[in-house]
Amino acid sequence: MLIGILKTLRPKQWTKNGLIFTALIFDLKLFHLLPALNTLAGFIILCFVSGTVYLINDLVDVEKDRQHPIKRYRPIAAGQVSTQAAIITVIALMLICIPISFNLHIYFGFIIVSYLILQIAYSFKLKNVVIIDVLAITAGFVLRVGGGVVLVQAERFSPWLYVFTMFGALFLALGKRRQELLLLKGQASQTRAILNEYNLPFLDEMIAIVTAGTVMTYCFYTFFAPNLPDNHAMMLTIPFVIYGIFRYLYIIHVQGNGGAPDEVFLTDRPLQISILMFGLAVIMILYRF
Repeated sequence: MLIGILKTLRPKQWTKNGLIFTALIFDLKLFHLLPALNTLAGFIILCFVSGTVYLINDLVDVEKDRQHPIKRYRPIAAGQVSTQAAIITVIALMLICIPISFNLHIYFGFIIVSYLILQIAYSFKLKNVVIIDVLAITAGFVLRVGGGVVLVQAERFSPWLYVFTMFGALFLALGKRRQELLLLKGQASQTRAILNEYNLPFLDEMIAIVTAGTVMTYCFYTFFAPNLPDNHAMMLTIPFVIYGIFRYLYIIHVQGNGGAPDEVFLTDRPLQISILMFGLAVIMILYRF
């Protein structure tokens, strides 16, 4: 049962919480000990908080998951973890994580509580409201970045990075919806009713708009952010962003993948290389190596 609870916490999806390190890197505090330790602590809290959300979501959707071709193997749906054990775990994690988050920084505590409220609302209601469902997912990503900003007490963090995060998260959420629609086909109403409100042309149009917005906002960041080198060297990182987006579009449209972004990031080697090169380029440019 303990292994089942750990699986339900979705460790593979904890990679999303890496966004909390955005402020640490882009506010030029990567090599400052206290901000780095605070951000690491915040990352650990976020992992358990997001895991709590997955537990709640699986409890709410247990009957629908049992009719899903993949989700029926999740521990709660498969009977590996009892409902009572899952509820106790949720309560325990909340009682531990929320006080610690306020102890790190009062505003970080409010961000964690806001994240929990948003995700619980998503689990019970928002995921069944067309368009609002993907916007709620996006807000969770933006809150992760905001948590990092608070923990490092960022002084030069560009607002363009918030907008870039928003478009990037929308890009992933819409790609996931598209893959779910293809996978479930006629079974959408039994497993995820919101998919009945979407179709491929509508999703493809939104993905096209969001793709353009993602590239444009990152370009604006490299042009206008206050703490960048005067020689505009940050513009050299734009090709990595474009390649990463195009590679993910290739994965969605050609390979027929993209239903689980965390698995794509953990398995697609070209995408991993582009992200690594992007990160190295950013650090070399910002920190003048």
